[in-house]
Amino acid sequence: MRRDDTLSGLLKSKNMDDKARIEQLRRDLHAHNYKYYVLNAPTIGDQEFDEMMHELQRLETLHPEWDDPNSPTQRVGSDLSTGFAQVKHRYPMLSLSNTYNEQDVAEWYESIRKGLNGEDFEVCCEMKYDGLSISLTYVDGRLVQGVTRGDGVQGDDVTANVRTIHAIPLVLPGTGYPHEFEIRGEILMPWAVFEQLNKEREAAEEPLFANPRNAASGTLKSLDPALVATRRLDAYLYYLLGETLPADGHYENLMAAASWGFKISAGMKKVRTLEEIYAFIRYWDSERKNLPVATDGIVLKVNSLRQQRALGFTAKSPRWAIAYKFKAERACTRLNEVTYQVGRTGAVTPVANMEPVQLAGTTVKRATLNNEDFIRSFDLHLGDYVYVEKGGEIIPKIVGVDTTRRLADALPVHFITVCPECGTSLVRYEGEAAHYCPNDVSCPPQVKGRIEHFIARKAMNIESLGPETVDEYYRRGLIRNIADLYEIRTEQINGDGSREKSAQRVVAGIAQSKNVPFERVVFALGIRFVGETSARLLARRFKNIDALMEASPDELMQIEGVGMSIANSVVGYFRNPVNREIVERLRGYGLQMALSADEMTGMTDRLAGKTVVISGVFSHHSREEYKRMIEQNGGKNTGSISSKTSFILAGDHMGPSKLEKAEKLGVPVIDEETFLSMIG
Repeated sequence: MRRDDTLSGLLKSKNMDDKARIEQLRRDLHAHNYKYYVLNAPTIGDQEFDEMMHELQRLETLHPEWDDPNSPTQRVGSDLSTGFAQVKHRYPMLSLSNTYNEQDVAEWYESIRKGLNGEDFEVCCEMKYDGLSISLTYVDGRLVQGVTRGDGVQGDDVTANVRTIHAIPLVLPGTGYPHEFEIRGEILMPWAVFEQLNKEREAAEEPLFANPRNAASGTLKSLDPALVATRRLDAYLYYLLGETLPADGHYENLMAAASWGFKISAGMKKVRTLEEIYAFIRYWDSERKNLPVATDGIVLKVNSLRQQRALGFTAKSPRWAIAYKFKAERACTRLNEVTYQVGRTGAVTPVANMEPVQLAGTTVKRATLNNEDFIRSFDLHLGDYVYVEKGGEIIPKIVGVDTTRRLADALPVHFITVCPECGTSLVRYEGEAAHYCPNDVSCPPQVKGRIEHFIARKAMNIESLGPETVDEYYRRGLIRNIADLYEIRTEQINGDGSREKSAQRVVAGIAQSKNVPFERVVFALGIRFVGETSARLLARRFKNIDALMEASPDELMQIEGVGMSIANSVVGYFRNPVNREIVERLRGYGLQMALSADEMTGMTDRLAGKTVVISGVFSHHSREEYKRMIEQNGGKNTGSISSKTSFILAGDHMGPSKLEKAEKLGVPVIDEETFLSMIG
């Protein structure tokens, strides 16, 4: 035998050994992940786990030909930024009807009994987790896709981010699962992770997350999977879909899913009577405080899938399920101080600073006081003992005062008269509850807020920037208005040379924003009262920035949907020479200051004067796409049916109440095909 053959054989043998070891390590690490994150019963220590992970990483580096996107090593994520593709749901993700009292639960229970013509039925009671809805698709026991709820018809493909969540199995450890199935649930940020994250952000003088749900949502929609991996998100799964499910029972299917490696609600219970439902609700209304993640109620589902199909759906929700929302938890604590925050529009919001108190799973020490009238309505005094609730388990708010505990020398809370940030005298406009700082040119929170609005996804969509970087650049003097963004250079950001790649991404993202269409530029300017819809109407009516800048209030109010407040705000914005200078600078940097030729070509007046209501689920286009088509053809979208409605664009599962109202008012109802033929 030649020496070359011997070496080749040895190398081949070693490669086969490496492949077997890689496969073994992947199986073992998946199993240990499951034991740690789902069962909460680890069988090895962190050091041993890390050693196995490092060995697998080394072997995968040596053998890129055996790459596997579901390898345990992929949990760490990549720093590659990529936009999210839109994916249509195979099964629409509808929301649930909500109730806050037991009488509504009883009425729902009775409607189920009647809908099933007296047939016996079981109800599955489970926790309502307060997170971000997700749909996961598995093929042959391997995760292939994770999609957010979106608008219920389609959502964002966040598979790369989902792979970083340890509670979600990449490869199922169990057996007996269907060839292909979908499982839905909630992505959550545990209370402990949320509080630690906010402590870190507070120490770094970064904006705090309002609540775990917002933190989880913002994290999962990040374009940086490596960041997602650091946030330690959790997941609970609650519904199984597919053509070949193990059982007719929802509860039984979830028990099967648990055996396949999925994390489900430990408190799930099957019941038959109203009394059992009430007992479940009352138990968890108290016990939920001990859960590691946020919950805001109980979900009740008819257990039999056959019976679910028989009961069907309304336009928005299944008839066979309902969500019971817990009443807000209340606590009493001392009001120490009132401070004031200034927002992007100059609105000044008073904030109650209180003795820390436990409320709905978190430590609460601040609550919004809304405005001067709110403070007066409670006759608030410093040192008062106040009752605090969390509205929807999210935002702390003061709901009452224990005046019996008020000290004789307590000082009343008086609303401030000057801006706490820049010292400018505050104003209160007629008909408004809020006070405003009119110094929109140099008041720091307003300046930074307008820049943050400018870079937002629905505005200029500069994804490489965020509130933290805006604050940093402002403090460093790199930016003082939105136009300054387009003068930032890589070397200014990079500083000591350690952030070359991120600096390049920022500059490239800013440059890319020059392609954003004119209507979004109008929105991005941050003109008070001008939202996405009104910005689109303004852009399409005036076609370019010059015509818009010279428009009179009367011309502006000729646009349906533009009232006096918007008109006066637009005129006032462009009368300010500082704003006009900024607009001219933006024009000089190459931003789109007029409708493109394609946009002009696509615009018609086929629906001019028509007011349209959209209802149901559609096959050819999403609801948002149809809204754009209506506006592109001169029509107006509205959410409610009235005698002024020209017609209803109806898809599947249109609500019976809307249909009844349309018939009563004589409003035509047309389908997708008819509508598409109308607009050509």
